[in-house]
Amino acid sequence: MPLSEEARSIFNRLGYDVSGDGREFVAERKWRTVQVTVLGTDSNVRGRRAITDGGEAREYPFRCFVTWKEGAGDLRGQLTDADPSYEWAVIGVDSDQHDQYDVVLPEAR
Repeated sequence: MPLSEEARSIFNRLGYDVSGDGREFVAERKWRTVQVTVLGTDSNVRGRRAITDGGEAREYPFRCFVTWKEGAGDLRGQLTDADPSYEWAVIGVDSDQHDQYDVVLPEAR
């Protein structure tokens, strides 16, 4: 299953309503709206623009980046260095067992 479908599946299982398609979508549950950006191995996660605004300027206070588990730590470091103005988390999906994932939060400063 492609990573973007895995990301939608994770948020659906968590009880979020998901809208939008492609590598970027919105997940809503109760009062919380999260902009989700899927960054696979073919994505340029080294560029600050891709990290700080996902390629589009939006005003969501909560962001979640979904990538493969082996890249989640690097992405966490990049986001910590970029110090964006929104709250964020990274979901690292296991490439062998797609129903398994880790949630990586910002490093304490």
